[in-house]
Amino acid sequence: MSSAESGETVRSTTDAERAVAAVWRIESAKIVATLTRMVGDFGLAEDLAQDALLEALQQWPQVGVPRTPAAWLTAVAKRRAIDGWRRQERYDDRITTIAHDLESENADAMDAAPWDPDAIDDDVLRLIFISCHPVLSREASVALTLRVVGGLGSEEIARAFVVPTATVQQRIVRAKKTLGAAKVPFEVPSREDYAERLSAVLGVLYLIFNEGHAASSGDSWMRPELSHEAIRLTRVLTALVPGERDAHSVLALMELTAARFPARIDANGEPILLADQDRSRWDRSRISRGRAALRQADALGQGRGSYGLQAAIAECHAVAASVEETDWDRIVLLYEALGRIAPSPVVELNRAAAVAMATGPASALRIIDEVAASGALAGYHLLPATRGELLLRLGRKDEARTEFATAARLAGNDRERALLESKAED
Repeated sequence: MSSAESGETVRSTTDAERAVAAVWRIESAKIVATLTRMVGDFGLAEDLAQDALLEALQQWPQVGVPRTPAAWLTAVAKRRAIDGWRRQERYDDRITTIAHDLESENADAMDAAPWDPDAIDDDVLRLIFISCHPVLSREASVALTLRVVGGLGSEEIARAFVVPTATVQQRIVRAKKTLGAAKVPFEVPSREDYAERLSAVLGVLYLIFNEGHAASSGDSWMRPELSHEAIRLTRVLTALVPGERDAHSVLALMELTAARFPARIDANGEPILLADQDRSRWDRSRISRGRAALRQADALGQGRGSYGLQAAIAECHAVAASVEETDWDRIVLLYEALGRIAPSPVVELNRAAAVAMATGPASALRIIDEVAASGALAGYHLLPATRGELLLRLGRKDEARTEFATAARLAGNDRERALLESKAED
């Protein structure tokens, strides 16, 4: 088949690499999911997909990118699986069945519609749930989710979380072995286990988003590409589970928070805090999508959970014309509700910041001091940073300077540390 017949012509190996990378980025989850369903082994499925990528790099510069590249990669990977079984003399009924299916799929792929990167099927959902299975640690789940669902390489994941590439690779390898040893089935969990598993999936996706929103370490205050990847994956999830309130709520929270990204750093990458942000730079389309997702969650009639309340707080910020015009009383009420259904010292810390805007720094400082006395946030840099802001507003400058200096020592992010040091010096 000529390049013109097969699809887009590729002029060089570099072009082929770009084409393969683009296909893998968008379609990797679907490809690996399909292979996992076929071979019943998560690790083997990814190995087969990687082998197919290598074959694409060899063939596409000569024959061009197929019109349905994901189908091409999947078919090659399935052939390799069959060849492997044959070498192991595992001739059984499933080889015959799969070979027959492969022939049918190849015939269909020739006449298939052009590549649709937005197409989703339930295999992707299964893959997300496998990546976030309870037998895995949170770190392993994050790495595996980004690797096989997000299509990111080990080096990209390592840069995102500022850890050695070898560490990420080890986590992924261990995760695959753990899933294999636990014989995790390729399926969405049973109804009785569904809520717990979905919660884990959403927790991992939101953790990924937050790492992009406020990088825990490194020399960049934000890693927006990481947050955007989390949003993309959450969109996939909400499309596959449209009746789940929390999925829509998480998406709303992410969209409304990400709307502020364009105004959160200056041209030099320095942080710009909420009070100083140019709100005309906020992404209005994200605000619209976030509010729509929150309405969709509310329409399910299940009330608001913790993610929904956080999204409602983000909505209050998003619709306010300025800090002064923000409905701080409503935000305080929302934090109080959040504290009742999902109590945590971080929620109390955030409530204190809202109380400071609604009723003044003195009452907020009492809340902060109670959190500090509990010791629950010892070593958390935002505790002294918030206390320093309140003390500064009360005119207690020497105490504020000490708090800012403490916060700077605890901060892991270089940009945030510099900002806190500047406040201490001022």
